[in-house]
Amino acid sequence: MPAPDRLDVTLRLVRNAGRASLADLAGRLGVSEMTVRRDLDALQERGLVERVRGGAVAVAEPETAAGFAARADWQAGVKDRLGRAVADLVEPGSTVLLDAGTTTVHVARHLAARTAAGEGPLTVATLSLPVAAALADRPGIRLLVVGGESRPGEQSLSGPLTAAVLRTLTFDLFVMSIGAVSAESGWSEFTLEDAAVKQVALGQARSSLVVADASKLGVRAFAAVAPLGAVGRLVTDSSARDPQLSPAAQDTLAALDTAAVEVVCA
Repeated sequence: MPAPDRLDVTLRLVRNAGRASLADLAGRLGVSEMTVRRDLDALQERGLVERVRGGAVAVAEPETAAGFAARADWQAGVKDRLGRAVADLVEPGSTVLLDAGTTTVHVARHLAARTAAGEGPLTVATLSLPVAAALADRPGIRLLVVGGESRPGEQSLSGPLTAAVLRTLTFDLFVMSIGAVSAESGWSEFTLEDAAVKQVALGQARSSLVVADASKLGVRAFAAVAPLGAVGRLVTDSSARDPQLSPAAQDTLAALDTAAVEVVCA
């Protein structure tokens, strides 16, 4: 797993738990405790966590210090490739729901480029304020911003209002971002609020795909979203086929195959 990707996941695991031990992080990430120590030291140097004996604790204002802006530039090249691959899978004339997350911003930019080139109109609803900004006033895009509470630092929409609005809509495709996926836990997220919104969105879409880099493979987050088979396709990066992946990641790929989830590597 590339170090920037692993830092992203480690950061969110610590932030979600408030305090995380070396042993727990190593188990969830499928890496050695020595690797976790190095990653936590790197995150502490950036002011994103505080190292303590045997692990780390979240900083005083984790949503602001470690939110969307802190992650937006990490592995931007990989995220852009994923965004292009997902956009290429969207049928012209369809109605799409784009989840929140740093990668879905890249999906939005490539969708806007396609419609600007005359590849057919799209109706796009989104749970992300940065995605909404990327699609506003773009030719060929009918934009719907799903209501709800904006999470500080994350620029995403969640909560009961978001879920209520989603239940009044239907979509041809839900493009879901995810914090973690494992053979044992299926698709999972770092907060209950995110998991709850994704569960509703999955139920309102005719089909769904997950876009996530390979660092999420084999990781177990806090809140279950859905079993593996609830999603038809995973779009991830080419490192998912690296034979040096952790055993947990390899087990997850095998479980995805068993669940008939198509894995597309970009």
